[in-house]
Order: sequence, then C-alpha cells, then structure tokens
Amino acid sequence: MTHHVRVRFAPSPTGYLHVGGARTALFNWLWARHTGGTFILRIEDTDRKRLVPDSLEDIQESLRWLGIEWDEGPGVGGPYGPYFQSERLELYHRYAQELLARGAAYRCYCSSERLARVREERRRRGEPPGYDRHCRFLADEERARLEAEGAPSVVRLKVPERGTTTVHDLLRGEITFENETLEDVVLLKSDGYPTYHLAVVVDDHLMEISHVMRADEWISSFPLHALIYRALGWELPTFVHLPMILDPTGKGKLSKRKQKRADGHVEENMTMVREFREAGYLPEALFNFIATLGWAYSGDREVFGVDEAIARFELEAIRKAPAVFSYEKLEWMNGVYIRALPAEELARRLVPFMARAGIEVTAEALLPLIPLVQERLKTLADAPAYLDFFFRDAEVPPPELLVHKKMDVESTLRALKAARDALAEVEWTEEAIESRLRQLAGELGLKAGQLFQPIRVATTGKRVAPPLFGTLYHLGRERVLARVDRAIELLETALSQQE
Repeated sequence: MTHHVRVRFAPSPTGYLHVGGARTALFNWLWARHTGGTFILRIEDTDRKRLVPDSLEDIQESLRWLGIEWDEGPGVGGPYGPYFQSERLELYHRYAQELLARGAAYRCYCSSERLARVREERRRRGEPPGYDRHCRFLADEERARLEAEGAPSVVRLKVPERGTTTVHDLLRGEITFENETLEDVVLLKSDGYPTYHLAVVVDDHLMEISHVMRADEWISSFPLHALIYRALGWELPTFVHLPMILDPTGKGKLSKRKQKRADGHVEENMTMVREFREAGYLPEALFNFIATLGWAYSGDREVFGVDEAIARFELEAIRKAPAVFSYEKLEWMNGVYIRALPAEELARRLVPFMARAGIEVTAEALLPLIPLVQERLKTLADAPAYLDFFFRDAEVPPPELLVHKKMDVESTLRALKAARDALAEVEWTEEAIESRLRQLAGELGLKAGQLFQPIRVATTGKRVAPPLFGTLYHLGRERVLARVDRAIELLETALSQQE
C-alpha cells in the first residue's frame, strides 16, 4: 500500500447528492488537501436498474458548487481509471475467478424462487434473513451437471462458519464479529455485474486507496470486505467509519420526513445539496456547516473558512457520536456568510433568485439596494420579498393594513396627507427624509410608528419591508408620491363607506 494519501468518494448515481454523501466527500477531500494527497471521484454504477438519468450530473455539479474538486475521476482522468465501475467489469470477473480458485468463494445456482422460500422459512423460525449456504455444499457431480446445463449462477463469498473476524477502525479500534452471524454474500451477480462488496474491495486496492472514509452504516459489511482483502492477499487500507447524521429531533437518520420548525411551521426536510442551493444557501455556508457534522474546528469556533478547515483537519478529531442536523443553525450560519459578502458579490448572487420570482434585473441595478437588505437576509431566496416593489408596482394594500392599531381611518388619512405634502417638498436624501418625517410625527402628536406604518404600507404594499427612509429614497419622489396618493384614495373611499 502506498504511503501517499489517496482517498475516494464513490457515490452511486441512483439519486441526487444527499448532504450525508456531501459530508463524506468533504471529509475525504479535507484529508487529501491537509496531507497533500489525492482525492478521487469514482462512480459506482453497477446497480443498473436503479440508475437515475441526471444523477451523475447532479453529483458532479453539487460537489463543484461546494468547492470540492477531484484530482482523478470523470472529466479529469488519471492513471488508475476507468473511474466508472461499469467500465471495469473485466477486473471484477478476474478477481471473482481468483477467489473461486483459492476456495474463498463458490458458485450458487439457487433460483430467485428458492431464495424467497428460504427467506420466508427463516422468518417463520425467527432467524435472521440470509442465505442457507445450500450450494456451498453441493457434490462435485451436481455442480458439474448444473454447469453443463448452463444454469445461471452467482458467485458467493465463502465466509468461515466458525470463529471470529476482527477488523480495525481508526475511530472505534478493534471490532470483532462472530463468523456465524455473517452471510455468504453475493460477489458477482448472474448478469455479470459485481455487487458493492466485490467491486469496492477490488477498486480500492487497484486504485491504491490509503484511507476508506465512509458512513458508519457500512460497519456491518466491514468484516466481509476484510475477508475478501485477506483472501486475495491484499493489505487493508485504513478504515474510518463516519458518524451518522441525525434529523433535528436526534431520534433518527436524516431523511425527508416532515418536521415542525421552531416557528411552528411544518415542512419536509431538505436533504439534497441541490435543495439547499435552490433555497438560497451559500456554498461556503453549507460547506462550513456540514464540516461541523462530526468534526469541530475548535471548542468554541463554528465559523471558519476552507483554508482554515484544511489546515486543522485531523482524522482522530472526527467524533464517533452521531451528529444532529440543525436547520436553525445552518440558517444562522448562512446569514453570517451573507452579511460578510461584499455588496457587489451579494448583488450578483441575488440576480437568479430575483429572476426566479419573475423580476429580471441586473446586479448593477440591485447594488444600491444591498445595504437595505443585507443584514436581514437569511437566505438568498428571501431577497425578492424584500425588493420586488422596487422593480414592479407595489401591491395595492387593503385599507386596514394602512391603519396603525392605535389609530383609525380618519386619523391615518390625515397623517398620510400631511406626509404626502412633506415628501413633495423635502430635499430628496435619506437624512433629510428621516429628519422631516420625524419632525412631522411630533407636529401631528403621533409616535413615529403611527406615522411610518401607513407610509411604509402605502409605498411597499407590506408591513415588513427594508428600512423606511432608504426605501423612500431609492424608490424616488415620483413613485413615492404616486403610491401615497393611491393609499389616500383608498382611505377616503373607506371613510366614505363608514359614513
């Protein structure tokens, strides 16, 4: 085994990239970058029935969006290719034959119907599911007859029937399995494609993988893989099984199940990287967040950059305990990153989210408005709700929305008319607008909020909007007066109806 660090992320293109998979890729990538090693992307596409057409594209795009670039793999090449398992079938057949020749595997001719019966019988007897090893003990004559008839077969691993198999995980130390609990798993299917168990061992060895970092759900398969390595006379790489990622309740693996948020709203969990991207999360924020799922930069610091993570990342610092995925923490962290962006960069990133809301606008047009919203955004997708009225006419508010809770229609109408006169004459700067409206509130005997609410609603169509004085300034006097006039008409109509 090479002493040069070579790690891999080996997804199956049977779905979009899950944040759990992204965390696995990230930890492998950080270790490669920390050690000056090599990060490989290998595509495990042997499960032909479950392939999703655009999954491969999504996996690659999502990794690149997070800043995780591979040194070898699809689109990059490398000396250990091919990097698609479907293009490596000859290798799997060669090593399956070698396992057969060494007596470490055997051919199984059982039909799917017989296997189903065996499973049902074991279930009825309260035994764990598994194969009964029927073909392992076939007489030579029977085996020869089946071969001569061309009976379809699979290749199974011949697991020792007694004793134990001990494996070593970097985080968990030695783990011992009773061999009688292990199944003679299929290594090569009847269609000629390998199962995960054979392909992963062959590929990791031939690609000289030094460290295998994968989800801890694979611990149960670890002794089977160790048996294959040992049967072929190969040295095992260092294994690191990463902690499970739990949903926000801490009671189960992160999944699509519906969750009740802190605000009482119930919605389906986001779990795919593409979902977070579409929801307006920054790649650097998601990168930072998933790096904290099972690893800590330091005891009291949660926000850190890529270079800092690379410098600090150590395998021994990965925690064994499951990590809870907190959407609230991610949202907070995303806000931190949004506030740290230069205004020009934030404006550029907001353009596609504005377009998705039906607002075609340039980054240059958004730039003056960034100071109004940057502190308020939790995600990029929040922006259209704060900025839409700058680029299209504000919604016509219902009269009751214009009226402050401590005022009535008549007093609101009087205040809005006075504000209209003031706004028609004031010097058009933020400072002058603020000074004049605060002065006007005093003249009318009103608190600031009582005057500002009808102005805000009249000009934006919303009760919650960016800071009022900057909003008025950027809307411009002409649009402000036109919208205030419209609100005055609404209130006059409402007042006449009351009479």
